[in-house]
Amino acid sequence: MSILSLLFLSKKERLFREQLRNVLGFAPAKYNIYKTALSHRSVREGADENNERLEFLGDAILSSIVAHYLFMRYPYKEEGFLTEMRSKMVNRNMLNDIAVKIGLKKITLFNKYDTTLKTSQIFGNTLEALIGAVYLDKGYDNTSDWVNKQIILPHLFMQDLENLDINQKNKLFGWANKNGKTLEFETINEQQENGRRLFTIGAKIDGKIVAQAKAFNKKDASQVAAQIALEKLHIS
Repeated sequence: MSILSLLFLSKKERLFREQLRNVLGFAPAKYNIYKTALSHRSVREGADENNERLEFLGDAILSSIVAHYLFMRYPYKEEGFLTEMRSKMVNRNMLNDIAVKIGLKKITLFNKYDTTLKTSQIFGNTLEALIGAVYLDKGYDNTSDWVNKQIILPHLFMQDLENLDINQKNKLFGWANKNGKTLEFETINEQQENGRRLFTIGAKIDGKIVAQAKAFNKKDASQVAAQIALEKLHIS
């Protein structure tokens, strides 16, 4: 875009483009794709306006890039190890944390009045949509380079991930069994949020709720609740 064209952009648009360039590390060629990637369904309902289609595409692209990275890094590891490592690298909590760290929370367009969205996993979903946008804008090879430089190398530490037990529920159940405790996961609440069911799951130890979490499926909510419980109980 020429300097003259930039002068006619609104202050809000110039700020958005500057923030987007800071997150990406390069100047996009197709800004509209990135606007879609950063638009949650809570503010744009149309399938061609929100980021759900790009999230679907980005999820597949990211999985492919991570699979190739692991295949090259671990030439002698079996399929089971590679599959588990990929799950650790692209799980919802991990992607959400990375998205917040790189600044996506600040530029994602979502309903700010919906307090549940601020603590949900939508930013990890937005990261996947962003990867889809980079792919459409720059092609697969450039996207692979970008994911490696901006996501994998600075945020995913292989040695730590090798030692990570991704199933927090299993870890908590193991602790409960070892210490003679009764552990249950209970659905505390279920409600509609922007056309989707939002679940609140509580982790109960000996009948007492020690942690709870919300997510758009019970499995994710249970895992997050288990993680919070582990932190509260200082279980490493």
